[in-house]
Amino acid sequence: MKIKKKSGIIVEFDNTKLIASLINSGASITVAKRILNEIQPQLYNGITSKKVYALAFQKLKSVSHANAARYSLKNGIFALGPAGFYFEKFIARIFEVQGYDVITNLFLEGKCVSHELDVLVKKDNHVSMVECKFHSSQDAKTDVKVPMYILSRFNDLNKKSYTIFKKEEQITNCWLVTNSKFTSEAIKFAECSGLKLLSWDHPFQNGIKNIVNHYNIYPITCLTTLTAAEKELLLLQDMLTVYDLMHFEDSFEKLKLSENRMKRIKEECNQLLNR
Repeated sequence: MKIKKKSGIIVEFDNTKLIASLINSGASITVAKRILNEIQPQLYNGITSKKVYALAFQKLKSVSHANAARYSLKNGIFALGPAGFYFEKFIARIFEVQGYDVITNLFLEGKCVSHELDVLVKKDNHVSMVECKFHSSQDAKTDVKVPMYILSRFNDLNKKSYTIFKKEEQITNCWLVTNSKFTSEAIKFAECSGLKLLSWDHPFQNGIKNIVNHYNIYPITCLTTLTAAEKELLLLQDMLTVYDLMHFEDSFEKLKLSENRMKRIKEECNQLLNR
């Protein structure tokens, strides 16, 4: 059976990949195989990968909201758009949980022109600029022109010293982060020029999805027990992650939830944070 991927490419359906993705979300192999068996009668030649995902997601949600939240992590990160402002803040949190000092949205005067930076981080006495490229479409890729542009900005900034993290120091490293993927040429250029890249699945085994699952730093947008409107209201309060939601007083107050719904949401949150 053939399926149509988001990119439009037609490929053979591989049920082992579906089972693996369900297991990675926390489902047991027994549950993963049962879900595959339950959705197979609804599959047909030419079905889209998006439709397959939706069918599996609904079945998984009926078993475990927390596993369904992990399964929908990629969609949750894309929901931090459309402008990417929340994505920049989320990336700052990702660096923070890895032991970096973090500052977001600042202006610095380079050797030639001034620059607005998304995130500035410091660890082990090295200061790095982190520039974020948000895509609204999962089909989009960050091509080679973006790291070339970011490198030119970095080269203008690293000629000077700045007092940012309590003492005067230079920006010595540069990261480019995207919520989608990089083209092979973008990766080749970055490796050659010394830029550090971070995307959904790059570097291998240490991309955004791996970091999120390792540190349990899930965006609230992947929660299955909240509505889209409720998620937006929480984001406006700077409640970006599930951890924020559970550890800041009065975080649920503006949602005006029933006791039953509050219990279900907290149960999903606790299962995500205590995997």
